[in-house]
Amino acid sequence: MSNRKRKNEPKRKSNVIIFGIDSLRRDHMSSYGYEKLTTPYIDRVAKDGVLFEKHFSPSIPTTPAYASMLTGMDVFGTDVVALRHEGPLGDHVQTLAETLGDHGYNTTCIGFTGNPSSRGFGTYLDYEAWLPDETGRTPKAQNLNEVAVPELERLAADNKPFFLFLRHMDPHSPYLPPAPYERMFYGSDEKDPGNRSMEPVYAFKPFADFLKSWIPEGVTDQEYVTAQYDGAVAYMDACIQTIFAKLSAMGLEDDTLVIITADHGETLYEHDCYFDHHGMYDCTLVVPLIIKFPGRVPAGKRVSDVTVISDVMPTVLDLLEIPVETKFDGRSLRKTIAGEERNRISEFYITECTWMRKHGWRTPEWKLIRALEPDFHFKPEVELYNLILDPEENHNVAEQEPDVVALLTKRMEDHIAKREHETQRVNPIYTNLNWHGTGKKFTSSQEVYDSLHIGSIKKARSLQAKEKAESR
Repeated sequence: MSNRKRKNEPKRKSNVIIFGIDSLRRDHMSSYGYEKLTTPYIDRVAKDGVLFEKHFSPSIPTTPAYASMLTGMDVFGTDVVALRHEGPLGDHVQTLAETLGDHGYNTTCIGFTGNPSSRGFGTYLDYEAWLPDETGRTPKAQNLNEVAVPELERLAADNKPFFLFLRHMDPHSPYLPPAPYERMFYGSDEKDPGNRSMEPVYAFKPFADFLKSWIPEGVTDQEYVTAQYDGAVAYMDACIQTIFAKLSAMGLEDDTLVIITADHGETLYEHDCYFDHHGMYDCTLVVPLIIKFPGRVPAGKRVSDVTVISDVMPTVLDLLEIPVETKFDGRSLRKTIAGEERNRISEFYITECTWMRKHGWRTPEWKLIRALEPDFHFKPEVELYNLILDPEENHNVAEQEPDVVALLTKRMEDHIAKREHETQRVNPIYTNLNWHGTGKKFTSSQEVYDSLHIGSIKKARSLQAKEKAESR
């Protein structure tokens, strides 16, 4: 009789782990065709699951991106559009952590304490992801593992399913991977006096002090700094194996839904947006999405349809077979994975409220960017790029193609009007006027250039976690 009762007991729900890798652009991953072998282990995970080839984060940077990922809503649904979002995440949305908690899950967030987008977890843990150690390097992923592995053991020991959110920070500046990763992708002389490629980086006043605080003194070659980014990605990739090894040792790997993704990409030496993630160019909007769920999603599949960050939460709930009444802005990708017909995304609204307040419209052929305030790069108010002829977005053709600008502007404005009507809220890009924290609206690029300044690693960290003492 006792055996029959155990047979009739409902099966324990599957676990969920999301690797939310900050600032990871997919075109610097070998799984996505990068010529450097930066992600050999993630490549292997992708072979055991589904890789989405055209995944985008339409609203950058960190705070709005994770708000969208962890609620299934776009910026109209979350009302979050700025890095320095004022106030908490609105009560009109429920987070993935809150939903899974309501369905009996233990929930833990590592590395994202203090941000409004991380609401709803039962446990918050942190690790050192910014400041270098005595070697001058920051082993971010190993620091994370030292916190995550004991937490995995704790979660597994409880008779409840768990949701573990890991915010990896290795690809986020400062790029300081430990040896041997710091030279893994660089073999030249980074202090060659004949190389002047770092001169514009050091001359960019808003970021100069921050960049000089972690780039070794005397570096003249920008390729060295880019190689540090690639080395940080490779180091993180190696450390991620520890998490999977622990899952396997505990017998949980086959019953754990794993998602590897990012909040946004990164600008390296492109578009004058040096070693940061501002500017709505594709290097910032492109992110990876890999889903591994043995027996529930096929192994080795690649999906070429466009997907967006708000698809993550509805996909997780659908794969876990957890019904909710929420009407998400994102869509479950379960049918897409199965190859079933569905309405495909061909164009979408994009926003930025990092160091510039802009929005725009992206289609398979065109990218429109419109500034709502002057920016500190002295860029024109309207930018238009032909993504077919100019995929790196180096040639602004707004003046040559006024009809295209007008067409895309109308499509963007029609979309805004539609979403404002559906949500009964004003587009947050119009209302977040203190996005920079200075309490004023900028009227010239020179004013922005003179006003916005990141002076140190501690100041950069404080912008994301609302830390009081670190803000100076």
